[in-house]
Amino acid sequence: MDNWDDIRTAAQVARLGTISAAAEALGVHRATVTRHIDSLEAALGAKLFQRHARGFSPTELGRDLLRIADATDAQLGELFRLARGGIGDLTGVLTVTCLDVLVPTVLPTITAFQAEHGRVRVHLVSSDRVLKLEYGEADIAFRIGPKPDHPDNVVLPVRRLPVGLYGPATDTDRFAGPGHHAPSTPYFEWMRKSIPPEQVVITSDSIAALWAAVRAGTAAGFLPRTMAETAGLVELAPAQDDWHEQVWAVTHVDLHRSAKVQAFVQTMKRVTA
Repeated sequence: MDNWDDIRTAAQVARLGTISAAAEALGVHRATVTRHIDSLEAALGAKLFQRHARGFSPTELGRDLLRIADATDAQLGELFRLARGGIGDLTGVLTVTCLDVLVPTVLPTITAFQAEHGRVRVHLVSSDRVLKLEYGEADIAFRIGPKPDHPDNVVLPVRRLPVGLYGPATDTDRFAGPGHHAPSTPYFEWMRKSIPPEQVVITSDSIAALWAAVRAGTAAGFLPRTMAETAGLVELAPAQDDWHEQVWAVTHVDLHRSAKVQAFVQTMKRVTA
């Protein structure tokens, strides 16, 4: 796209929701904002916004544009930081995403990072939805399980999460187990072979949901050791080595060398060493 001003203007409208708010933020006339949006939509051949009485709501394409514009702004900012030399003066926002169950694993790194780089605000997105790094939805993602294999990502091991079979008592006959579309893991395979199906009274395709059920004492099942210990649960069987889950830190190759991501990665390596 030739005209970056059109993209910046449309991104500001998507962010703020009205022409007048975007015009004020950009320091231009409202007619200029409208002209930029019309020009960009004409060039794309698609609508970026739904117009309504309260303002403008971005379409799916409009939301994609905002993500791409934000990522581009971050990369341009990194270019200027590199021109000034070094990463000593980090500012802005660093978006980190992970599953709810990984928040306790990620928080020590965030705490240490902000102690060193207090001018960076960390936005933590805790969600079962896998955010798209290639669209700039997050700067760094923490994931669990098999090593992510997307060719545009840089993947770093963080730590192994010891997993065991736990319950509120040793004589339980109620278990939480995998649904038909749950991820394939060695410990779920062990459960299918070792626990009678009639004793698996709760199923889910979400590991996070199963961990929550076990942690609450609703049923016995698999859980990271640290969570089981804090919940006061009892280990029901000796843990096997292949039950343990690997946690990965994932960044997009275009942003991996950015100052904020590199500073965060270096902090993570120190905290998890």
